Amino acid sequence: MPPERYATRFAPSPTGFLHLGHAFSALTGFDRARERGGRFLLRIEDLDQARVRPQFEAAILEDLAWLGLSWDGPVLRQSGQTAHYADALARLDALGLVYPCRCTRADIRAALSAPQEAAEGAGPVYPGTCRGRPMQGRGPDDAIRLDLDRALALARARAGGLPAFTETGPAFTGLHALDADALRAGTGDIVLARRDSGAAAYHLAVVVDDARQGITEVVRGQDLFAATQVQVLIQVLLGLPQPVYHHHRLIRDEAGRRLAKRDDARAIRLYRAEGATPAAIRRLVGLPG
Repeated sequence: MPPERYATRFAPSPTGFLHLGHAFSALTGFDRARERGGRFLLRIEDLDQARVRPQFEAAILEDLAWLGLSWDGPVLRQSGQTAHYADALARLDALGLVYPCRCTRADIRAALSAPQEAAEGAGPVYPGTCRGRPMQGRGPDDAIRLDLDRALALARARAGGLPAFTETGPAFTGLHALDADALRAGTGDIVLARRDSGAAAYHLAVVVDDARQGITEVVRGQDLFAATQVQVLIQVLLGLPQPVYHHHRLIRDEAGRRLAKRDDARAIRLYRAEGATPAAIRRLVGLPG
């Protein structure tokens, strides 16, 4: 059987203009795909309908084309994939791995203010207030969460131990086994469907999308490396193929902070307006022109 053809994706959210960090990520993925004779796919992560704007999506497509990037096949928009996310959620429900949660952010903050609820340095991990509620009692304003301990137990049973993933990025190269304690302390019972809209949350949507698009290597920033563990866990639970991961360096400002959408001064469209060329953008982010 011939080896699977390489495929990666660039997956921006149309909630702002692309900046230099986005350019670096898109160019890195595009270059890796073309070097391997593979596919470079474009996904628009537009599930947050309260924040997405058509003008931002139009600007994303325009900026990518200006950078010299082309993508293989049609653009995948998450807003058109809701049936697939619902199917994945139903499969996890059938396995007894999810529960409805009525807690608001204020409720969670109040629960976490008790010292016994969270380990030192663990961050705002959900304390499990609603864990054990049956899905039959789900209300219209409930989020749906993954029962992490049950998920870990099933993953161990299926794989004969906790699974691992392969990383090709320079900072984390190698094989990484899932760490149950790190998942409990840093991730907890993540939201799979949002309470405000019922839409799929990030971790579920990205896992389903990567499988449906046939992604063989996920190319993204090092800030998302920690998210890989729970996404690999969801892949195992759903019986989905597991891609390789490549977490690249981040583009930072003069103070060493990671660029974000609020960094309008580094928006690609402003560099374009000032007369920059695509080759200049490549050099600016440290890529060969």
